[in-house]
Amino acid sequence: LEYSIFYLQYNVHTEAVQAALAKYKERKMPMPSKRRSVLVHSSVETYTPPVMHLFCLTGVPVNSRVSSKIQQLLNTLKRPKRPPLKEFFVDDFEELLEVQQPDPNQPKPEGNQMSVLKGEPLGVVTNWPPSLLAALQRWGTTQPKSPCLTALDTTGKAIYTLTYGKLWSRSLKLAYTLLNKLTTRNEPLLKPGDRVALVFPNSDPVMFMVAFYGCLLAELIPVPIEVPLTRKDAGSQQIGFLLGSCGVTLALTTDACQKGLPKAQTGEVVTFKGWPRLIWFVIDGKHLAKPAKDWHPQVRDASAEIAYIEYKTSKEGSTVGITISHASMLAHCHALTQACGYSEAETLTNVLDFKRDAGLWHGVLTSVMNRMHVISIPYALMKVNPLSWIQKVCSYKGNLKSLYNWALTVAIRRPPELGGPPPGKAVLSMNCLSFGVIRVDTEEKLSILTVQDVGQIMPGANVCVVKVDGTPYLCKADEVGEICVNSGATGMAYFGLLGITKNVTVCVNISSVTGLLGFVGPDYLVFVVGKLDGLMTVSGRRHNADDVVATALAVEPMKFVYRGRIAVFSVTVLHDDRIVLVAEQRPDASEEDSFQWMSRVLQAIDSIHQVGVYCLALVPANTLPKAPLGGIHVSETKQRFLEGALHPCNVLMCPHTCVTNLPKPRQKQPDVGPASMIVGNLVAGKRIAQASGRDVTQLEDNDQARKFLYLADVLQWRAQTTPDHPLFLLLNSKGTVTSTASCIQLHKRAERVAVALMEKGRLNVGDHVALVYPPGVDLIATFYGCLYAGCIPITVRPPHPQNLATTLPTVKMIVEVSKSACILTTQVIMKLLKSKEAAAAVDIKTWPTILDTDDMPKKKLANIFRPTSPDMLAYLDFSVSTTGILAGVKMSHAATSALCRSIKLQCELYPSRQIAICLDPYCGLGFALWCLCSVYSGHQSILVPPLELESNVSLWLSAVSQYKVRVTFCSYSVMEMCTKGLGTQTDMLRVINLSCVRTCMVVAEERPRITLTQSFSKLFKDLGLSARAVSTTFGCRVNVAICLQGTAGPDPTTVYVDMRALRHDRVRLVERGSPHSLPLMESGKILPGVKVIIAHTETKGPLGDSHLGEIWVSSPHNATGYYTVYGEEALHADHFTARLSFGDTQTIWARTGYLGFLRRTELTDASGERHDALYVVGSLDETLELRGMRYHPIDIETSVIRAHKSIAECAVFTWTNLLVVVVELEGSEQEALDLVALVTNVVLEEHYLIVGVVVIVDPGVIPINSRGEKQRMHLRDGFLADQLDPIYVAYNM
Repeated sequence: LEYSIFYLQYNVHTEAVQAALAKYKERKMPMPSKRRSVLVHSSVETYTPPVMHLFCLTGVPVNSRVSSKIQQLLNTLKRPKRPPLKEFFVDDFEELLEVQQPDPNQPKPEGNQMSVLKGEPLGVVTNWPPSLLAALQRWGTTQPKSPCLTALDTTGKAIYTLTYGKLWSRSLKLAYTLLNKLTTRNEPLLKPGDRVALVFPNSDPVMFMVAFYGCLLAELIPVPIEVPLTRKDAGSQQIGFLLGSCGVTLALTTDACQKGLPKAQTGEVVTFKGWPRLIWFVIDGKHLAKPAKDWHPQVRDASAEIAYIEYKTSKEGSTVGITISHASMLAHCHALTQACGYSEAETLTNVLDFKRDAGLWHGVLTSVMNRMHVISIPYALMKVNPLSWIQKVCSYKGNLKSLYNWALTVAIRRPPELGGPPPGKAVLSMNCLSFGVIRVDTEEKLSILTVQDVGQIMPGANVCVVKVDGTPYLCKADEVGEICVNSGATGMAYFGLLGITKNVTVCVNISSVTGLLGFVGPDYLVFVVGKLDGLMTVSGRRHNADDVVATALAVEPMKFVYRGRIAVFSVTVLHDDRIVLVAEQRPDASEEDSFQWMSRVLQAIDSIHQVGVYCLALVPANTLPKAPLGGIHVSETKQRFLEGALHPCNVLMCPHTCVTNLPKPRQKQPDVGPASMIVGNLVAGKRIAQASGRDVTQLEDNDQARKFLYLADVLQWRAQTTPDHPLFLLLNSKGTVTSTASCIQLHKRAERVAVALMEKGRLNVGDHVALVYPPGVDLIATFYGCLYAGCIPITVRPPHPQNLATTLPTVKMIVEVSKSACILTTQVIMKLLKSKEAAAAVDIKTWPTILDTDDMPKKKLANIFRPTSPDMLAYLDFSVSTTGILAGVKMSHAATSALCRSIKLQCELYPSRQIAICLDPYCGLGFALWCLCSVYSGHQSILVPPLELESNVSLWLSAVSQYKVRVTFCSYSVMEMCTKGLGTQTDMLRVINLSCVRTCMVVAEERPRITLTQSFSKLFKDLGLSARAVSTTFGCRVNVAICLQGTAGPDPTTVYVDMRALRHDRVRLVERGSPHSLPLMESGKILPGVKVIIAHTETKGPLGDSHLGEIWVSSPHNATGYYTVYGEEALHADHFTARLSFGDTQTIWARTGYLGFLRRTELTDASGERHDALYVVGSLDETLELRGMRYHPIDIETSVIRAHKSIAECAVFTWTNLLVVVVELEGSEQEALDLVALVTNVVLEEHYLIVGVVVIVDPGVIPINSRGEKQRMHLRDGFLADQLDPIYVAYNM
């Protein structure tokens, strides 16, 4: 029996696996971290076998003699006249990816080419009915009492026997009812040739048989499908597609089945996902009408018209309908009758699904042809008692046989009394099979496959074996290929899919492809070694999913996973198939046990199949999608895996061992010297990448510039000339004004602060003062108070009362590093700094003098301090960079006024103007706009603290609308808050009008976030926001404002660059939509007085236009140096006083630490010159050096965030050469492990990098600073200190 054969094969395999694992133990090897097997691509042979003789060749025969001149002319016509244009993008991954060379020792087929094999001819039968319906009519009228079908219940008892008379009469009734009693709008619902769905449970073969023959008698085409159980059955959508494409409007079913279907609130059967609207018709007796006396069905001879449609599901899960004609059906019955030796009134036991494949062909069609009695054993009984069918065979004296496919039977094993040869057995080398070559091996070896033949070719059929890949040439005798059959019994076509039908049936002119892989052995026995659907081609070698499943199950499976609940499939990642194994874990198996089992499975598969498993996942019991007759629905499982909807409870990814086709690591070439670079650019006609803003000297009266050299002087002058002119207006979360300051009010408050510093603080000129205030007017007043007293102010963000442990140490560090002699603050913050909670975070005894400025005496300052030189220090600007480094820079009085002047000119700021600022006022351009610019230019600043947006998201936009502001500034975090928070509420914001906004600038120290700015523009377009208004600024530590869009000049431009070229430090401009393209937006216009050059990061030589290098800046408002406790002179000289190594070696530049490039555009700037655009690519300190290439974290993060809808945020960093990806999960924790494979896949596909560790965390874990920048180094420290409290950490092997 075939049953015992399979079982024997399984036991042999188990012993082989145990032996393989024992061998691992003997070697005492750890988990294989490196592949020991050599993976090769199948070689393209020089010898091309002749095409099958049955092909129809057209055109000139290849071997015929053609005039050499004509041949030459033909060859020139074939060649393109000119090389292809460079503008067209060619995806050149082939030259990038490692192509493995074929192993010269790999086995190759050596036998003779096989020929087409012919089965025995079909015998001639004299009284054979002309069609299947004729046979039914004959038996139904001449042998009405003869039993046709006996249905058993789940206990094995016979519940009903259908006789041929009953089958005939009930089929007639149904046919009559379908054609005459079903109407819509007085028109018959059905006409001959219409398709009808048959929806019957596996426990009711009787009703199915009546429905099937009833449809045939009514000349309708039955489409048998499975009973849908829920709205989301596995593969149900594809069945719906099949029904829709077949134009099915009616479904036949039983009363009991109809009651069990899910219902809508109206009581009708729900419309299943992807299904057409169906009318459900119950065919139980009471619903059928008796045929009229004058009505008789037409029982025609078998013709080429469609009899029924049988569905088939492909490897990808798509469902197609195979059309079977009446003639094919008859021929198939004839062939099966001859092959199986069926005789009239014989008993047949059917344990298969009677709705399709062999169960339908033998148990519903051939049985009726021969007036046989079928005993139908339900699947439910088989589950309870697998031996029940053997018992029934004995009790009913039934017989059994056959192998089937593509709506036909390929081969059948006959009993010896029917002339069949003895069964054959082959022991084959698995390694050779993976190359498609048959080599007999010995049973002692571990990696062997024992197969038994499936019998001889069907009578009346021709069979050949053709190559799987490429053109279907005939295989050699010792080569595995796809079995193809030519027979009158095959399916005609795929319903409605002409292209696929042609491809399948015409490519091998004689035949229908079966989807079975095999070869023909001795005695013309057919051997099957696998199915095309289960074929996985990894690095040129073919592996069969069923074989991998058998190996996995042989590793002590019963303890940890369920037998039969395991799926193996391949997914394409980085241009090769990768094997994925998914199994259901037993509830009592611990995580440690499961991991042990998983690692043993990896070892076993590596040892026996010499292939690595890319991903091994365990899911909770009963969660994998089921196929209609039990088993796993593999294509649906694969779909869920790729969509991140599998929800595993354990995952083991092995990309390091499996992915062997990564590009070679980049070898750094010796750099071209700076002189050669300049000469090269000159030769190529490229200019040196240098650009500058407008010339300040030509723009402004120098006397006024000299008058406004010191900001303290400016404030005094404004207090005298325009005392009541309002400068500042602070809003709270309700949008009401909480405090204002006119020129005179600010001047008087600054005087009081200066008096307090001198009298209470006893400070001297030049002492440093830390200003710890919330965003507001107090911060501005104390800043000018310090200038009045000759002290150096440092603005510091106050600690967060609910988060002192992390925010207070930063305050302490800035106070200490800046050597502050005094802290000015409010009473509330003063109490907080001295509280018990603060003592737990820092040493509160070491604070310098703390003064609160809430109640200061109204005293006039005797004399206001005036600096002796403009180069004297005005203030210190402290900021924590994204790499976690605290850096303070020194700003002189000259630089401060130059900065204000540049911004004034760029934004056209005058006393009559109003601008709205929603920024943190503690460092960089945010501080300058909040505290300095209004005093210098005299415009009114509407101050909106970003913190207030947490309780009222629309605050900033409402203020812009209310005050009709033309120029406004914000940060990325503010923009993101508005986009996310107001995205669904745009209807409620109708009162807001943003048409007044000319320019809205995002203050940033990073590459512009195009996606966010575009989303913002699109979202608020309906509120009048111009698409041209939104732009970004760029600044850094050495110069806080390099670029700023301003009100004049061309719109910011966007270019697309090749992301792969960027990794090699090159700029390659491509078209929008090209593969690997990355959009980069210009970071605003270069400010007046600012010069920018692009320099080589290592040689410090100047670079050409559109070359990637470090952005260097020269400007009157550059900072004058770092301010640190340790005098790092070398760092200062390198960053602030750099000179080019070639060319203009006199100019002093400051190095920004950012990579970017300059590109001359076709646009014209305000001065009439061609506009030079600056594109910022990213911070040098943040780049990741991996595989010899330079990666920008944001690019990898963007790919990862796209991988799954539940990924809210992502950050990457490196740890001991491993790439660590941290993702925030915004969803249920059961989705956490889904992300591991998706993250690994997307980074491999788009960046050619293997992820070492995937960390899944809760939302909000990735630290983000006030500018909205990710603090990746803080995150890395938290990961290394095990402080992230992750949901899951996956270490990829």
